[in-house]
Amino acid sequence: MRRYFVKGIKNKPLGNSDATAFTDSSRQLEETTMKQRFTLGIALCLLAMHSAQAVDTLHWAGCGITKKAFMAELASAYQRKTGLEIVLEGGGAAKGIRRVGDKSVALGGTCRPKLPDHEDEMRTRLNPVAWDALTVIVHPQNPVDNITLDDLKALLEGKITNWSELGGNDQPVDLLVRRGKYSGVGRTLRELVFNDYDKAFVSEHLFKSSGPLEEAVEANTNAIAVTGVSSSRKRLVKQLMLNGKAPNYDNIRDGSYLLYRPLYITFNPAHPQYRQVRKFVDFAHSRMGRDIIRRAGSVPYLDALNLVGKQRQQWIRARSIQ
Repeated sequence: MRRYFVKGIKNKPLGNSDATAFTDSSRQLEETTMKQRFTLGIALCLLAMHSAQAVDTLHWAGCGITKKAFMAELASAYQRKTGLEIVLEGGGAAKGIRRVGDKSVALGGTCRPKLPDHEDEMRTRLNPVAWDALTVIVHPQNPVDNITLDDLKALLEGKITNWSELGGNDQPVDLLVRRGKYSGVGRTLRELVFNDYDKAFVSEHLFKSSGPLEEAVEANTNAIAVTGVSSSRKRLVKQLMLNGKAPNYDNIRDGSYLLYRPLYITFNPAHPQYRQVRKFVDFAHSRMGRDIIRRAGSVPYLDALNLVGKQRQQWIRARSIQ
């Protein structure tokens, strides 16, 4: 008969029944430990998967013009290069600043500066990545090819109401404008054309964002609107010359086309993914990033630093408007 001894109790053999009970207890303890390890392993795997998802994704919100100007192409190229996905949402220029400020997204895009009197925009930082310009768009069948800055001002004030006044057909003008005064396009127009941020535009056709506005011009032969060059280039619309200058890459780059402005990537240093955002901003300014922006039809910010000085001239001219 085999003998079993309890550790710590000298020369006290166990009987067969005691030995069997001891062996069963050891097995149960071992099985329980294995189950606990297995459960812990699954939990750690799930945690790792969740952490990987968080690390491998950034969320962007902002204006449609910035998105179409460069952001969609940059985000796609950056994912191919690094594996980091950037999920793009819309929302407009204001949300591209304010949602970054409250850290509900990691980065954003805007086509206007921060408003100095708005506390919800103060925490956000803006990095200029590209140059865009405002363009006047009409239906492709519209015979008008050029408009002057004075004509544009008169249109927005409701003083021009028929296309014949602009050299077109004897048809009513349907002026389409953005709702509100804080959009990137609306803010820039009020600043550079009127020197009045509270200026009201005379129109019955109001749109929440640039996308629907551009689509409406595609469908209406009497429509006219102002939007971004970068986004409207991808629509079936005609971009009018402004004071005889076409809104093309060369004219925007050298400043001969009026009403240009920077496009920004926005970020918040207090966001947990700030380091990843900074790497993406560096990519946007890299040689590869600038090539992508050019292929998208926009002017990289570093390609036209001369516009910084000319932009000051725009502001000075705008300040002289009575």
